Amino acid sequence: MSDAAAAAERVARESYGRLVARLAWQWRDLAAAEDALADAFAAALRHWPEQGVPDAPEAWLAAAAQRRLLHHARHHRLTQDPGVTALLGDTEPEAPEREAVPDARLQLMFVCAHPAIAANVHAPLMLQAVLGLDAKVIASAFLVSPAAMAQRLVRGKARIREAGLRFETPEARELPARLAAVLEAVYAAYTLGRQALDNPADDLREEALFLARLTTQLLPGQAEAWGLLALLLHAEARRAAQFDADGRFVPLHAQDPRAWRGDLIHEAEAALWTAAGLRQPGAFQIEAAIQSAHAQRRITGQTPWHAIAQLYGVLVQHHASLGARVGQAVATAEAGEPAAALALLDALPPEAAGYAPYWVARAHVLGLAGAPGRQAALQRAIGLTDDPRLRDFLVGQLD
Repeated sequence: MSDAAAAAERVARESYGRLVARLAWQWRDLAAAEDALADAFAAALRHWPEQGVPDAPEAWLAAAAQRRLLHHARHHRLTQDPGVTALLGDTEPEAPEREAVPDARLQLMFVCAHPAIAANVHAPLMLQAVLGLDAKVIASAFLVSPAAMAQRLVRGKARIREAGLRFETPEARELPARLAAVLEAVYAAYTLGRQALDNPADDLREEALFLARLTTQLLPGQAEAWGLLALLLHAEARRAAQFDADGRFVPLHAQDPRAWRGDLIHEAEAALWTAAGLRQPGAFQIEAAIQSAHAQRRITGQTPWHAIAQLYGVLVQHHASLGARVGQAVATAEAGEPAAALALLDALPPEAAGYAPYWVARAHVLGLAGAPGRQAALQRAIGLTDDPRLRDFLVGQLD
């Protein structure tokens, strides 16, 4: 039983998003695809312990889900629809492709950004339907509770059913209007991958980077697509330097710039210049410019904090997210104005109290200002941090 469960868990982790994307695309029904795949995994847990794990578990699950969808279609007379009938056959489906993320996944993300679906559901729906993340993980990316995110997704899928939305590829003229939600989902996917601890998180980051590159190829005239690509490339360039040989977290200011990947930095800078040439300002471009400024330390040995603080000021004007405002405070303190930075932190909304980076930033700024309260802020940050490596680092900062 344990071997079968482990195999099902591995396939779910590695292939869930790909399988859902394929089934939803074929049957034009996201909710039905997810239900069918859930039944297929349940069947696997029943049959694999007795029959053994199949040589091609993905193909087995795809076939089981297809049979469930076909059974459902027959009972609801959906087979009268020529668009569905053409998809049905007597042969078992082939195993999903294992190579690069297929273009159909990006297409499905644009489908999830349909204007009939609430805007705050677009990106979370993509993360669940295309990348196979659960509501709890998705909630952490959007700073809401798992229950609230689950309700949001349920309402979104109910809207899909009520409106009878068909999963059809949007026309080219519709893509720019849906792009912002797709970019938000790709960015969230990379961020979640960076925060996770297990190996599949690496795959998630690679998929996010692939999707970012693919989006610039699909819409080369959209500056924010290039801005997101530049932002992710700068983050990827520093991945190897984020932890030392013993697995201990190394903050950005303490990283050795020689460990940053020059090829990815050059690619990021080229993407940022492409974005600038399109003259379409946006938040991802500003965030990429901030990371570009940090990358200057690789050449000059100095971090241009005044310029970074100014960039954060522009970013907050465009996109006053909690993360952007916390970043602005830290940059302001590093630029020599800790009192102004504390004022920025004090002005944040109440939900900042549940945001670990806020308390990390507050502890840092209080330390620079020589003001009391640093220890208490660090303790709050430690209590809100799940990653044991980051938690150990914060514990080490206690006096």
